[in-house]
Amino acid sequence: MNHKKYTNRELSWLQFNARVLQEAADVEVPLIERLRFLGIFSNNLDEFFRVRYAAIKRAKHSDDVSKKKLGGLSAKRLLTEITQIVIKQQADSLEILAAIQSKLEHHNIFIVDENQIKGHQKDFVKDFFLQKVSPALVTIMLNDLNEVPKLKDSAAYLAVKLIDQSAKKRKTRYILIEIPNNVERFIVLPQDEDKKYVMLIDDLIRYNLDTLFNIFDYKDLSAHMIKITRDAQLDLEGDFNKSYIEKIIDGVKDRVDGDPVRFVYDQNIDQDTLDFLLDKMQIDDADSIIPGGRYHNRRDYMKFPDLGAKHLLYDKIQPLPINGLKLHGSLFKHIREKDYLLYAPYHTFSYVVKFLREAALDPKVKFIGITIYRLAEVSHIASSLINAAKNGKKVMVSIELQARFDEANNIKYAERMQREGIQLVFGVTGLKVHAKACYIERVEEEEKVKRYGFISTGNFNENTAKIYTDYTLFTSNSSILKDIKKVFEFFEVNYKIKKYKHLIVSPHYTRERFEELIDHEIENQLQGLPAGIKFKMNSLSDYQMIDKLYEASQKGVKIQLIIRGICCLKPGVKDLSETIEVISVVDKFLEHPRLYIFENGGAPKFYISSADLMTRNLDHRVEISCPIYDEDIKKELLDTFEICWNENIKARLFSPNKVNKYRRNGQKEVRSQFATYQYYLDKLEKLNS
Repeated sequence: MNHKKYTNRELSWLQFNARVLQEAADVEVPLIERLRFLGIFSNNLDEFFRVRYAAIKRAKHSDDVSKKKLGGLSAKRLLTEITQIVIKQQADSLEILAAIQSKLEHHNIFIVDENQIKGHQKDFVKDFFLQKVSPALVTIMLNDLNEVPKLKDSAAYLAVKLIDQSAKKRKTRYILIEIPNNVERFIVLPQDEDKKYVMLIDDLIRYNLDTLFNIFDYKDLSAHMIKITRDAQLDLEGDFNKSYIEKIIDGVKDRVDGDPVRFVYDQNIDQDTLDFLLDKMQIDDADSIIPGGRYHNRRDYMKFPDLGAKHLLYDKIQPLPINGLKLHGSLFKHIREKDYLLYAPYHTFSYVVKFLREAALDPKVKFIGITIYRLAEVSHIASSLINAAKNGKKVMVSIELQARFDEANNIKYAERMQREGIQLVFGVTGLKVHAKACYIERVEEEEKVKRYGFISTGNFNENTAKIYTDYTLFTSNSSILKDIKKVFEFFEVNYKIKKYKHLIVSPHYTRERFEELIDHEIENQLQGLPAGIKFKMNSLSDYQMIDKLYEASQKGVKIQLIIRGICCLKPGVKDLSETIEVISVVDKFLEHPRLYIFENGGAPKFYISSADLMTRNLDHRVEISCPIYDEDIKKELLDTFEICWNENIKARLFSPNKVNKYRRNGQKEVRSQFATYQYYLDKLEKLNS
């Protein structure tokens, strides 16, 4: 394998997170939104270390790992490169944070530490600490312990060094204070005229350290933050007497025992304190040890209070109705006549909830089947399914309990649904169910069964639907829905591999079918027929699929790729990928759709999909790619793709030599997310005029 053909997956992901950091640095982005992008950057990094870095660390100790699996790099070298990049990114993020805080002060918003509290705020801070914070604190005296108790994954701690003079011989005490996560990280202090003040709970604790440790006669006291990140892999082997759901519950609980993979510390910490902690916690050079700033867990900036400063936030959009599909009245009646496309968050997600609520109440509906990957914390989707079961309908839910970091939420609802008599399917052995589909059977005229359903590129989650862009197709197309029914049958009897006439389903058919579709574009190109490929996805990392796109490029097929995250393909390389262009759009919303368009000799084929072109989606998950047959929806998909492709404000170019360079093409400015909303607004106005 020629590894120069590919970008390493992990390094490409770090380039993606650098694009998030660019948003935090962009002076055109509203100030509080910039803080929130810093939070997203930090949260992404936490998950990266818990999953990807941890996997490479395990690979380092594996006998059968090869450089091929890691994009041509040894595990040891890759771990070193990741740490170096992250240290640089962390330093950049601290500079960005300082610049944002300075700008906020121009708007009379001050983020203050324990040394900057005004006189009239002191009583408030002390009272808040005693009433809200002190009861929630866990304080660990380390000196007399043989080893440090298992610190929580990604929790933040203040490492306190206290010089105790109460004994005959002066003693240095080392103490850990866990920052409580059941108290808001940002405390809004009393105002001073028109000036607004915010304090991090970390500093509020620092201000009250004397209250906390007044039993000691101390000479000196200092506190610096640390954080440890652990391997998040679940261990599902072992006790055969336990059910699958019990193993998942135990696995989530056992994450506290996962091996450490990253240790972040305040670079101003005393060296003896750092050495004491590293030794006590058995942190070694295989872990990523990263010097940071005064504050960790900057993911909490995602929830920075708006302080009523609307001018420092993005304007909220009002989600639009779908053209021709009214929320009042029966959705089934409309969908029976034609297909409809929902594009969240430009359209309201209420259609999905309304569809399920109607199904739950409709006496003619006899069966509901749905796949669930990530539910909202308060889920109207789950409530509607429980309501349907209470109304005597047969409800079958395929719920993925191994949806990373959402296991506990999904378990909670799985147990509720199980109690209500809903038939639960916990995936397929060895495969995650990542497909996004709903199937409904309704008895109509002459007692005939009429099928309805929807297929989506995103999770059925009310919260993420406000910030993730995703397509959902509502349909009563019997041909498509018969295939969806087969997917649910496969969940129950998965030793039988189904054949599908319309859907492309992983893990059995997606790789082969997509390669056939690309081959057809190559053939059309060679015959002088219209040929071209337009893909929009989150990630492209499967080498075999990349090689097939390289082959198409070498035959002259024009390929346009919009990829938000990982891209291991190298575009624009002579004699390899000259006809391939790749852009990434990172902006107000998280670009999440998977859309695959093949020119097909002038009669384009369109597919919306739950699958990225990653090995896991092609070979190790249940995924659905759904064809689009409605001509109006085809045009809508092409229009929205082209709007995004013409993006020249928030689009970054993929290039081996120009990492994350903004695309500036001299054309009329197009900010695609704003332009897409305007596109749907214009369609509505045209309909109503």
